[in-house]
Amino acid sequence: MSRGPEGYSTDTMTDQPLSNDVDAFARIDAADAHSVARLRHELSQWLRTHVTLDDDKLNDILLAVNEALTNAAEFAYRGQPGTMGVDVHYDDTDRSLVVDVFDHGTWRHVDSGAQPNTRGRGIPLMRALADETTISPSPNGTHVQMRFGDCALVRNKAFASV
Repeated sequence: MSRGPEGYSTDTMTDQPLSNDVDAFARIDAADAHSVARLRHELSQWLRTHVTLDDDKLNDILLAVNEALTNAAEFAYRGQPGTMGVDVHYDDTDRSLVVDVFDHGTWRHVDSGAQPNTRGRGIPLMRALADETTISPSPNGTHVQMRFGDCALVRNKAFASV
């Protein structure tokens, strides 16, 4: 497996985790609406079995990740095929869940005056839901990192609810 910008895999698609770490979640898939739904579902299942979260925090994480994935699917490749990925890991130093969403497409600069009133809420929503949000466009793609504090890993997976 080759690594792309920021150390992310450049494999085109996989339904297998990219990491052997049981406390990490990593997937790459096609940048399309079906993949957004599939990745959101897989992440939901992983979060429910690996991280102790109340329903509000779980929904905040899933909504923020959905927005980042949707932006990658809709805008990164401008109608051309491409890939996007999500990588989630736990940071013991501050008990936070770190979510990275990435693509290898092109950042789209938008004229805010040209947008209809029903668009353009994804980035503000991500920033409102996560404790920290960083968006880093580059010539190699866009990397969104969101950090959600006050999380704890499920240490005894036999007692995790699904």
